[in-house]
Amino acid sequence: MIDHTVRVYRSTEALPRPEQLAWKIAEVAAEQLDPTPEVTDMVINRIIDNAAVATASLGRAPILAARTQAEAHPVSRGGAGATIFGSPERTSPEWAAWANGVAVRELDYHDTFLAADYSHPGDNIPPVLAVAQHLGRSGAELVRGIVTGYEIQVDLVKGISLHKHKIDHVAHLGPSAAAGIGTLLGLDTETIYQAVGQALHTTTATRQSRKGEISTWKAYAPAFAGKMAIEAVDRAMRGQTSPSPIYEGEDGVIAWLLDGPDARYTVPLPERGEPRTAILDTYTKEHSAEYQAQAWIDLARRLGTENPWLRDPANVRSVVLHTSHHTHHVIGSGSGDPQKYDPTASRETLDHSIPYIFTVALQDGTWDHVASYAPERAGRPDTVELWRKVTTTEDPEWTRRYHSADPSEKAFGGRVEIELSDGGRIVEEIAVADAHPLGARPFARDQYVRKFRTLAAGVLADDEVERFLDVAQRLPELTADELAGLTVTPARDPLADQPRTPGIF
Repeated sequence: MIDHTVRVYRSTEALPRPEQLAWKIAEVAAEQLDPTPEVTDMVINRIIDNAAVATASLGRAPILAARTQAEAHPVSRGGAGATIFGSPERTSPEWAAWANGVAVRELDYHDTFLAADYSHPGDNIPPVLAVAQHLGRSGAELVRGIVTGYEIQVDLVKGISLHKHKIDHVAHLGPSAAAGIGTLLGLDTETIYQAVGQALHTTTATRQSRKGEISTWKAYAPAFAGKMAIEAVDRAMRGQTSPSPIYEGEDGVIAWLLDGPDARYTVPLPERGEPRTAILDTYTKEHSAEYQAQAWIDLARRLGTENPWLRDPANVRSVVLHTSHHTHHVIGSGSGDPQKYDPTASRETLDHSIPYIFTVALQDGTWDHVASYAPERAGRPDTVELWRKVTTTEDPEWTRRYHSADPSEKAFGGRVEIELSDGGRIVEEIAVADAHPLGARPFARDQYVRKFRTLAAGVLADDEVERFLDVAQRLPELTADELAGLTVTPARDPLADQPRTPGIF
C-alpha cells in the first residue's frame, strides 16, 4: 500500500491531475487485476449476505416505495435492463440500483467497516451489479468491479473522517461505486477520474439522517449514492467533466465540509499490481442492528441467560456501558437524543439506541430483526423501566482500541458495570462480536448460507432459495445471461395486497 497525503491547495497553487486523490483512485480502478481466490470467495459471501437481508425486507414500506418508483421507469435503450429484488420486471440500471440499494440497507443487517469513518461496503454491490446486468458483463467482470468498490471505500474510510463534521458516510460510497463501475466496464483513468469527482460532488450530505428521530431516508441514502454513481459514470463516458480538484480544491470538500484549509489526510491505496484485499478487512452482522451494537448484543444475551434475575428491573440499580467515543456519542446516551429512550420511537431510531438494544437482548437472550423492534416489545413496562437505567460513557482505552490499526486489538465493544439493588456488582467486557473474524463464532460460507436460508424462510419458495444459492456460488463463471439470476422472486408478491401509492412517476 502507498500512503497518499491529501491537503487543500489554493487556486494559485498548481496541483497536477496525477497528484489528485480522485486521479489516484481512478488509477487503481483502471487497472484490471484478477482477484485472489480468498477475495473472490468473500465477494460471493457478501452477495449472499446482501440477498439475505434484502429478502427479509421485501414487504417493508420503504422497499415497496423504492420498487414501485423503479418499476415506473422502462429499461433504457442502451442495454437489457437490470433486475429488481422481489419484482418480475427489469428497469434502467440506475433505478434498479436505487430499489435494490434500499432493500439491502433497510434492516441495517449487512456488512460493515469502521476506521476513521464508518461504512457498509456491501452498498457498492447494487450499483455495480445493476450496470453489469444492463450491459451484459460476465460474473468475472462483476467480481473485479465489486472488489474495486470495496477497496476504494475501505481505503477512504481508513483515511478520512466524515462523521467528525457531521457529513454522512455515503460521501465515500459515491466515489467507490463509481470506481467499481469503472473497473467493471474497463474504463480508462481519465473517464473514471471524472466520474469519481461527480459522484463525490453529488453525494455529500449532512448526518441528520442518522440523528434524533431517524426516518426511512436512512435506508435510501446509500441507494441514492449508488444511483448518482451510475449517472456520474454515464456522463463521464460521454466526455463530461467534473469539479476539480474535488477533494483538494480551495472551495472543495476538504476545505469547506471537512477539516478546512490546513487539513492533512493520509489515504492508503494499493500500488500498481498489488492485490485488492480490502474486502477481507470488512465484517458482516449476525444481528439486525448498528454494528457497534453487535458485540453488546452478544454480551447482553449471555449475561441474561447466565443470570436471568438481571432481567427484572427491581434487581438492578444501574447499568453503565464503558465504550468508545463513537458508540457513546452516536448510539449511546452521549448523543443527547431523548428519542433513544422513547418506547414509541421508530425502528430506525431504536436501531441506533444501544440502551434499548442492550436491555432487550439481556431480557430476551436473543435478537430478532422483527420481534425485537416491535412496538409492543419496546413498550413493555419492565423493559422501559430497565432501559432507562442503562447509560453509556466514553472510556479512552476503548476509543483507542476502536481506532487501532492493529486488527488484533481493534475493538467495537466495551465493559459493562452493573450495580445491583442488593449492593452487589457485575463487571464483564467484550471486544468484538461473536461473528467477527476474531470473535467466538466467526462467519464463514456456512454462516452466510444459513443467514440467507433463515431470512428467506416464509418469503421464498424452497426451490428459489436453492436456485439463488447455486447461481451466487458459481459467480466467477457466470455468463452475462446467468447474471440475471442474482435476484430473488418471493413466493407471494408483497405488493399483491398493497395499494400502490401514486407519486410523480
